[in-house]
Amino acid sequence: MLLENLRKIRIIKGFSQDYVADLLNISQAAYSDIERGKTKINFEKLKKIASIFDLEISSIIDFHETKKLDKLVSDHVSTTPDEMKTIMDLFDKERQLYQEQIDNLKSEIIYLRNRLDKK
Repeated sequence: MLLENLRKIRIIKGFSQDYVADLLNISQAAYSDIERGKTKINFEKLKKIASIFDLEISSIIDFHETKKLDKLVSDHVSTTPDEMKTIMDLFDKERQLYQEQIDNLKSEIIYLRNRLDKK
């Protein structure tokens, strides 16, 4: 839940993974791993992320879209909650498409390496 909250809040704030990663002095891939749960997040890093998001840690942990979305949207984005949900859904879909492209490219690389090894 916390990791999903980080992603949702980052999107609502209009921040890219690159932007947040840069402020944390880590790579975009490392930040992506945090959001996807591949890397555990420690308290210090969570504190830094909360600072970047201009929120308290408790607000990130207790973030509920239905309760907090209106406040975050009204503070930072000029769209309605329904529009924001649509935007977030589209971001999810786009991220899934990029992941599929990455997976396809990885498969192609493996295939090409195998062909080279056979020569």
